[in-house]
Amino acid sequence: METQEFIPAGKSRDTIIETVKLTKTFGDVTAVDEISFALLRGELFGFLGPNGAGKTTTINMLTGLSRPDSGKIRIAGQECTKNPKGIQHLIGIVPDESNLYPELSGFENLCFCASLYGLRKKERRERAAELLEIFGLKKEADRKFGGYSRGMKRKLTIAAGIIHRPQILFLDEPTTGIDVASARQIRQLIADLNRTGTTIFLTTHYIEEAERLCERIAFIVKGRIVRTDSVKNLLQPILGRQVMLVSVSNAESDLIRGLAAAFPSYAFESISPEQIRVESPEPIRLASLVRYIDTRNVVVKEARLYGPSLEDVFVRVTGIEADALKKEAEKKGATV
Repeated sequence: METQEFIPAGKSRDTIIETVKLTKTFGDVTAVDEISFALLRGELFGFLGPNGAGKTTTINMLTGLSRPDSGKIRIAGQECTKNPKGIQHLIGIVPDESNLYPELSGFENLCFCASLYGLRKKERRERAAELLEIFGLKKEADRKFGGYSRGMKRKLTIAAGIIHRPQILFLDEPTTGIDVASARQIRQLIADLNRTGTTIFLTTHYIEEAERLCERIAFIVKGRIVRTDSVKNLLQPILGRQVMLVSVSNAESDLIRGLAAAFPSYAFESISPEQIRVESPEPIRLASLVRYIDTRNVVVKEARLYGPSLEDVFVRVTGIEADALKKEAEKKGATV
């Protein structure tokens, strides 16, 4: 649940990040509106919301790239709202767009980032070589970063973010705009980093990604956190419910009304003119549904049963369709 007060240092030993009523405005727009939350050491925490919800602005304030208008931040026991420099060595940042140098090679970029954190020449060269091996970029070490594919760029940007072995890693949309194979590799790398003890703050458009990776998730909409809980607790109210997608020749509104009247214990939703979503707390009687739809001169093309997911919870809590998030991510990826 949301933190309600700023806990004095020493009384929250397992808490590594705290914010209380964090607020940021840009002119007349309130980008982040009095948000409060806390992360436990070693946690993989998801920040999930549509484009413009305040995710990147929140990361910028937590990492010292932007000053909040009001509210408090404590990281690793240090009050750093007004003086974030004291915790810079503890954190790694992977922005939503790469901040590396296109004219430098992958190896040179990593060595340069390591030098910014004070690593000696021998240590930074060894660390750069180690990360290139881990991230599958050893063969591309001497290639200019500007010639990398999107997936390779994301992997090297993450490598640069952890070059100094930070306790906390901030990942802003790490898999947006890259191919499926690279996204899968990056998710595995994120999970591996977390297993070795790195605390991770992850923002994403992708609900499936958050459900797969995160222990807890905060839903943020229009600058406000509307729900924070573990994935297990978020899913609990809908576990045991059955959900079916029925593909038809034409799901007009009068068909939905007729189905709702004929099957009052089911919930029906028109996803598109050719797809109906059916939800029920009991087993769905497919044969009865098909017979009824057939009487309306509508052809059933396919019926597919699937388990409820975090996507269903997100839609219920925020009122935002999950497809809208995916389209935003795709649009953003096209411009990266």
